Amino acid sequence: MSDGDEKYWFNLSTREVEFGMQSAAVDRVGPFDTAEEAANAPEKLRERSRAWAEDEAAEDTWGTTSLSDAGDDEEV
Repeated sequence: MSDGDEKYWFNLSTREVEFGMQSAAVDRVGPFDTAEEAANAPEKLRERSRAWAEDEAAEDTWGTTSLSDAGDDEEV
């Protein structure tokens, strides 16, 4: 028996918490230690998705400077 058989999972298709690996891997996220953690999986996924999007946006602009910012402190 694998560790995942004794953990909780959130089924993305049925939107239900499951104990053990009952569903196909494509339909579930986890594992979680408690049923409550598994039930909160959709919110956790939204939070992580937002954070990843913010990180990607920050990386996309890394090292770029707008023309209005360049040379503001220089004397001409």
